[in-house]
Order: sequence, then C-alpha cells, then structure tokens
Amino acid sequence: MTTVNVTTTNNTVTVTEDGSSTVVQNPVTTTVTATTAGPQGASGLGTTINDAAKVDKSIVYYDSASGQFKADDIITQTKLTDGGNF
Repeated sequence: MTTVNVTTTNNTVTVTEDGSSTVVQNPVTTTVTATTAGPQGASGLGTTINDAAKVDKSIVYYDSASGQFKADDIITQTKLTDGGNF
C-alpha cells in the first residue's frame, strides 16, 4: 500500500511517498492525478439462464416461446442418448 504525505513550508512542498521524498519549490507547478481502477474483465451479454427446474445432467437450450435459455428436465443428457433424435 502506498502512503503519501504532503507538507508545505515557506512556498516549498515536500511529498513523501513510502519513505522517499521529493521537494518542489516555487514557481514549479506539479500536477497530481489520482484515479481508481474501473471494472475488470469483459462485460456480460445480459443473458440469463432459467435453471429453477434443473436436474442432474440438464442441458442448456433456448426456448423461443418463453424467450429464455433454460436448463430443466425436458432436455437432459440421458434423454438424448436413450432415444433422442439428431
């Protein structure tokens, strides 16, 4: 963590950061800009998955009637391998 102390005496500014000092005397102008980091990583697509009825080995699919991606007992790995049409 960075610690910064700023002191002024007779038009002299001393900036001490983590034990190292910098002295700035008049008429030198120093601009200090502090920023904070923004959000990290890619933003989401805004897509949600309705998994309220999920069961073991549910497969996610799109249901156009509801306009949702779903994971439930309608499409499962077992139903696809035991008689599903491809």
